[in-house]
Amino acid sequence: MTTTIRPASVATTPVQTVVPTTGAATTGTTVGVTGRHSVGQIAILVLRFAIGWIFLWPFLDKTFGLGYSTAGAKSWINGGSPTKGFLGHVQVGPFQSAFRGMAGNGFIDWLFMLTLLGVGVALMLGVVLRIAAISGSILLVLMWAAEWPMAQHTSVGDATSSTNPFLDDHLVFVICLVIIAALGTASARGLGKWWCSRPIVAAHPIMR
Repeated sequence: MTTTIRPASVATTPVQTVVPTTGAATTGTTVGVTGRHSVGQIAILVLRFAIGWIFLWPFLDKTFGLGYSTAGAKSWINGGSPTKGFLGHVQVGPFQSAFRGMAGNGFIDWLFMLTLLGVGVALMLGVVLRIAAISGSILLVLMWAAEWPMAQHTSVGDATSSTNPFLDDHLVFVICLVIIAALGTASARGLGKWWCSRPIVAAHPIMR
């Protein structure tokens, strides 16, 4: 008599691989990653609004003479020059004569005020952040050159009260603008997502 030996049946139940970890550790890691992303997005949003206000407020104060840096009688709408007070008193740096020559010039006044308004509104709305960063950075670097923090004394010998030989708030704001332009496009707060979805913006990334 022939005996047939049949192979043992193979279990078809899938094997579950259990990763040895603790619930507390897993939860902590997930929350940590999510938290970092959320905090980063919020930080860029706050920075965008803060720098936007730094540009927008001087435009409003100089235009309407709200009494902070500009009195009502010297406001732009009352015939005052937004640049004369600052540029007219530049007495430091290699470009001081050029800056004093620009003081009170109508074209320079318009260019200065439109840059303040444009950069401020762009940052507040979250659109054209790259162009705003370029325009704002140029303005800030020019203002840095007018104050020339490297100088310890003015051309007439007075102390400048400079506290740093190079880095001042103008250059710090330039760094902030670069960060905003790099990380703040298509922000969930504002018109960034809508703006970046426009065909012309998709075709020209500089407009993001």
